[in-house]
Amino acid sequence: MTDRVTTKLKKMIAGPELAVLPGVADALNARLVAAEGFNGIYMTGAGTSANRLGMPDVGLLTMNEMADNAWRIADASGLPLLADADTGWGGPLNVRRTVQLYERSGVAGLHIEDQEWPKRCGHLAGKAVISTEDMVQKIKAAVDARIDQDFQIVARTDALAVEGWNAMLDRAHAFEEAGADVLFLEAMTTMEQLTEAPKLFSKPLLYNMASSGKTPFLATNEIQDLGFGVVIYPNFVVLAAIPAIRRILKHLKETGDVKNLANEIVSFKEFFDLMGMDDVKALEERYVTDETRRADY
Repeated sequence: MTDRVTTKLKKMIAGPELAVLPGVADALNARLVAAEGFNGIYMTGAGTSANRLGMPDVGLLTMNEMADNAWRIADASGLPLLADADTGWGGPLNVRRTVQLYERSGVAGLHIEDQEWPKRCGHLAGKAVISTEDMVQKIKAAVDARIDQDFQIVARTDALAVEGWNAMLDRAHAFEEAGADVLFLEAMTTMEQLTEAPKLFSKPLLYNMASSGKTPFLATNEIQDLGFGVVIYPNFVVLAAIPAIRRILKHLKETGDVKNLANEIVSFKEFFDLMGMDDVKALEERYVTDETRRADY
């Protein structure tokens, strides 16, 4: 019997090989991640805010907007999805509802953070954190709320930038004791911190390969050797698209001609094939009796 996506993600994180989760903000890029052969995927909150609102990651998205985006990514990719869930949008009861909604949406795991609302991207300044005790209760509520016990609860702390290294470690130990499956120590900045942290906990640690550069850019083998269980790449896919889009728009604006762009973009057929055209054709051959009404090239 095939493992559930929750079980797949749990095994990936606990296994001997580093779990590598490229970040995406929409279903199209989720299909690209799957097509390139990755075994798991991550939903970026900052990318989702950019994609859905055209706004920075400063706590503007609602729970339903994030859960809806997570469902679309999970459905399109078919991969185990770890999804950003911000602060859980409130206290322990809000966190319970968040976990329940994400789980029903086909998400394999989520991370919640100990920031005060409105939260900030973990690599921005201006953050504040709630008390350790309040966050512990939110983690306990998250653990109790899940139906599938393999659904991964990742506890993130942003305390390093606010309260310092020792306070962050104290928080993370409390979150581990509260039942978190994975610990996410946000925005570590030195190799000394990255080397020391995995040695201090029995639960796997998450490495956030953010594009800000605050956390060192390391190769996956280096991250694995440090002892981390999972690495996320929140916005590299999103950011990679921006120069390409700008180049296309600049050319169109300056020349008014797109024929010279044909070699820079995927073909019409490749685009539709990537979106699952073969599956559509197979289903329509099965169900649509009028051959002239079946989708084709």
